[in-house]
Amino acid sequence: MVDSLGFRMKFGVVAPSTNTSVQPEFDMMRPYGVTNHYGRIHIPDDPIGGDDDFNTLMENIRRELMAAIDRVMTCRPQHMIMGMSSETFWGGLEASKELKRRVEARAGVKVTMGSDASQAALRRYGDIKRIGVVTPYMPVGDAQVRRFFADCGFEIVHLVGLKCRSPSLIAHVSEKELRNALLEVNDSSVEAIVQVGTNLAMARLAGIAEFWLDKPVIAINTATYWHALRTNGIADRVYGFGSLLVEH
Repeated sequence: MVDSLGFRMKFGVVAPSTNTSVQPEFDMMRPYGVTNHYGRIHIPDDPIGGDDDFNTLMENIRRELMAAIDRVMTCRPQHMIMGMSSETFWGGLEASKELKRRVEARAGVKVTMGSDASQAALRRYGDIKRIGVVTPYMPVGDAQVRRFFADCGFEIVHLVGLKCRSPSLIAHVSEKELRNALLEVNDSSVEAIVQVGTNLAMARLAGIAEFWLDKPVIAINTATYWHALRTNGIADRVYGFGSLLVEH
């Protein structure tokens, strides 16, 4: 017997309790027979005025992460998705690998993380080295993103950190503001653009932006869900979110 709705795959997803973008974006990309089940990482929606506040946010996430994994695993998902990206970049490539090891040991299933998914997505487009990046973070978070991509062999040519003033306010960034950020990090030397921060709702816009920028534009939620699907042998084409879910 298999799950009546998730008969192809049940994903367990952990995301901060303040995040209102991961769940609807993942659900919009969900193929038939695949279901998503969410465990919330309880964090306060405290103001973020600078690097110290951002570091406190990260401490809050780390304190609650494993408990959220325990809760969502009670529905017996076959695969875990990290629906938050900042921690997956923190400390560079080796720290990302260690985080994945710890999460998989706790969950007892394989895990997909935004850090892995982003670099895997970039490599599917060929020998890309020079990228532009958009984040919702403070400078301390941006530095971790730079470190991770450098560890993976990519050069961040331009980065825009939007310095969102609270965890929940990340989801308030409009598509117009995101469009302007894409334009700011783009020039002829940039081979692809990556957006990180799972509460920025950019999956739809990234797909549109590929047409007028004529280069890959990779939204973190799209890359993460794509990677989870393909890792589990689900090759469905999902339209409306760019070339990654259609051509790769």
